Amino acid sequence: MLEKEQTKFEKTVIVGIITGNQTEEKLNEYLDELEFLTTTAGGEVVKRFSQKLEKPNPKTFLGTGKIDEIAYYVKDNDISTVIFDDELSPSQQKNLNQILGVKVLDRTNLILDIFAQRAQTSYARTQVELAQYQYLLPRLTGMWTHLERQKGGIGLRGPGETEIETDRRIVRDRIALLKDKLKVIDKQMAVQRSNRGAMVRVALVGYTNVGKSTLMNLISKSDVFVENKLFATLDTTVRKVVIKNLPFLLTDTVGFIRKLPTQLVESFKSTLDEVREADLLLHVVDISHPDFEDHIESVNEILKEIKSDDKATIMVFNKIDAFSHLIIDEDDLITERTSRHYTLEEWKKTWMNRLGENNTLFISATNKENIEEFREKVYEAVRAIHITRFPYNNFLYPEYKEAKEEE
Repeated sequence: MLEKEQTKFEKTVIVGIITGNQTEEKLNEYLDELEFLTTTAGGEVVKRFSQKLEKPNPKTFLGTGKIDEIAYYVKDNDISTVIFDDELSPSQQKNLNQILGVKVLDRTNLILDIFAQRAQTSYARTQVELAQYQYLLPRLTGMWTHLERQKGGIGLRGPGETEIETDRRIVRDRIALLKDKLKVIDKQMAVQRSNRGAMVRVALVGYTNVGKSTLMNLISKSDVFVENKLFATLDTTVRKVVIKNLPFLLTDTVGFIRKLPTQLVESFKSTLDEVREADLLLHVVDISHPDFEDHIESVNEILKEIKSDDKATIMVFNKIDAFSHLIIDEDDLITERTSRHYTLEEWKKTWMNRLGENNTLFISATNKENIEEFREKVYEAVRAIHITRFPYNNFLYPEYKEAKEEE
């Protein structure tokens, strides 16, 4: 019997800079995430490079000495890819490709590549393809790749038109075609949303890989794909959920991330519409992650960007079973590492429990810890919205039935 072939990972180095706005500690956090993104995309990070600069070099992002150091390392260690944590300008990327002689990517390019790998449905693939072409268009100079001719044939190329001009025309035509295709799909999605009637809509939002899909499966008894990788789920999933005879719609949305490419925000408009049109948000946080406070801030920034930051929200701190980086300091918690596991009573004494006007929960979706309180809290929030929308449907609520029986 033949042995199973081992997966080959691209040998990669990652690069970032320390500036007045980005400390060394913050850079290390970003590079940790960039390494996770690289692994998700199929790469193996063998070394990190960083440099302290007032601002990026407009030609090569880094200084000449650091670029030479990376170039020697790349050549001596058979590195195939160099990934920068910040978005590179088209000229920076072109110059770095020429100097390093290997594939040069930035964080945006890497995220787009992961989205392309993860997109399952035609809709998600169209959204990702549009984002990729929008990213590619200003970077075509020096990136001649003999793009497939969509409009081949004699006489279709303009007089004196160069290869790069032809490529630009092909990409622009493709972008226009994809935008038209998405407009049609957006209309279909809008019709689907309107056909769901006036049921209360609840959306799971949060940073990528915080356990939204696991929670979705647990509450709705559905089978949404779950994996311990970034952006495991791209396609929006909507399920009807019933708690105590009260039905509502629960949506699992794409995970957010720091420095989310603007191209993705634009092309994933319909996916984000599920958040915009939700009545209640369940903001899921991976409390076991050392940077969970930054993740909360990043998600809130994106919610603000899509004008959804004023919605009723329940903060759901997930993965309390894996938590290991805070200690108790008299009245509150401070961030330091420890192996201690807290009780729910101790969690409720923390500053996190004061977020969202008492709309805070601490759970473990994997271990099903505190799920009953979670269901109860969601039920109460949905019920409050439902009463306002359907005041004549009071008979749905158990407490109403109990009151009637007592009469």
